[in-house]
Amino acid sequence: MTTTRETSTTEPARPGYGAVFRIREFRAVFTAHLLSLLGVAVSEVALTVLVYDLTGSPLLSALTFALGFLPYLIGGTLFASVADRYPARRVLVVCDLICAACVAVMIVPGTPVAGLLGLRCLIAAVAPVFTGTRMAALTDILGEGDLFVLGRSLLRIVSQSAILAGFGAGGILLALLSPRGAITITLFTFIGSALILRLGTRSRPARSDGKSALLRESLAGARIVLGDRRIRAQLLLFWVPTMFVVTPEALAAPYAEQIGAGPIALGLLMCAMPIGHIGAELIAGTALGPRTRSRIVLPVVAAGLLPYLGYVFTPGVAVTALLLVLAGASGAYVIGLDQWFVATVPEELRGRAMTLMTAGLMTIQGVGMALAGLAAEFLPVNQVVTGAGVIGTLVCALLAVEARRAGARPGEATELRDSTGHNVTDR
Repeated sequence: MTTTRETSTTEPARPGYGAVFRIREFRAVFTAHLLSLLGVAVSEVALTVLVYDLTGSPLLSALTFALGFLPYLIGGTLFASVADRYPARRVLVVCDLICAACVAVMIVPGTPVAGLLGLRCLIAAVAPVFTGTRMAALTDILGEGDLFVLGRSLLRIVSQSAILAGFGAGGILLALLSPRGAITITLFTFIGSALILRLGTRSRPARSDGKSALLRESLAGARIVLGDRRIRAQLLLFWVPTMFVVTPEALAAPYAEQIGAGPIALGLLMCAMPIGHIGAELIAGTALGPRTRSRIVLPVVAAGLLPYLGYVFTPGVAVTALLLVLAGASGAYVIGLDQWFVATVPEELRGRAMTLMTAGLMTIQGVGMALAGLAAEFLPVNQVVTGAGVIGTLVCALLAVEARRAGARPGEATELRDSTGHNVTDR
C-alpha cells in the first residue's frame, strides 16, 4: 500500500496527446500551424527556383534559404515585446496577414530579385514574433502543466513532418506550375491560418501594459531574460546542441557524393534525422511522465551528439541513416526542457522570452550550417561531421554541468529584476 502511494506521488498521471486535441482552441492553433508550415515549405522551394530562373546565380538561389534564418535574430530581439504588449490573437492574425501581403507582392511578375529577397527577409523577421506569441498563448490555452508540454511537442512533431511533406509537395507543384504559381499557394495558406486563428481562438488581454517604447521594452526584456543565470542556461540548452546537430543535414549532398550514393540515398539521409526525432518525441510524450522527462534532459544533451563519431569510418547509407536516426532521437530532450522554461520564466516576460528563444534557435542553425559548409571546403565531409560530434559533445557536456550548477531545473529560488532594478518575480 505504501509503495503504491509513493509511486503515485513520484510520477503523476499522464494526460496523453489525446487530451490536448480535445481542447477546441488547440485544434485551431494546430490546424493553422500545419497550414502555414506547408505553405512556407512550398514557397521556399519555389522561391529558390524562381530566383535561380531570374538570375542564373547559384549564390543568390542559396541566399534565399539563408535569408530564412538570418533575420530571425533581428525580429526576435527588436520586436520581442510585441508578444507581450498586445493581445496574442491580434498579434498572430496580423503577423499572418503581413506575411500574406509579402507573398502577394512576390507573385507580381515585375517584382525584382532584390524585392523578392527583401520580402523574404521581412517574412523571416515576423516569424519569431509569431512563434513566440503562439508559444506564450499556448500557456493560456493549455495551462502551464503537462498539457502545454504535450501541445508544444505536437507542434514540433508536425513541423518536422510538414516540412518534409512540404518540400515534396513543392517539387510536385513545380512540375505542374510556374514558380510564381506555386508561391501563390502560400498566399492562401497564410490567409487561411489568419482566419482559423481569428475565428477559432479567444481574445485575451495583453500580458504587459506596454508603457515604454517598443524597442526599449524589447531590449529590456532581453536583458532581464539573459541576465538571469537559470534562464540563460536553459536558453543555451535549446541553442547550443542545435548548432552541431545540423552539420550532417547541411552536408548531406556532399557526403552522399563522397560515399558514391545516388539521389534516393540522399533523400533517405535527409529524412533519417526527422524520423528519429519524431519517433523519440512521441515516445517521450506518451511513455514518460513529467518527472522522467525532466531528469533525462541533461544526460541526453551531454550524449546526444555521440552518434556523429561513427562518421569517422565513412559508413555507407544504411549505417549513416541509423546514426542520424539516433542523433535525431536525442532531440526529445526538448520536451523536458519546455517544462523547465515555462516554469521558470515569469508570465509577464513569457512572450518576449519565447520569442528570443525562437530567434536564437533559428539563428544558431544558420550559423551551424555556415560553419559546416566552411569546414567542408578544407576537410572531407566525414571528418567535419566527426569533428562536430567530438567538439559538440565536449561543449554540451560542459553546458550540462553549468546548467546543473545554475539550477536550471526548476525547484531552486531565483529572482528576476526589471530594467529599473525592481523585483519581477521570486520563485
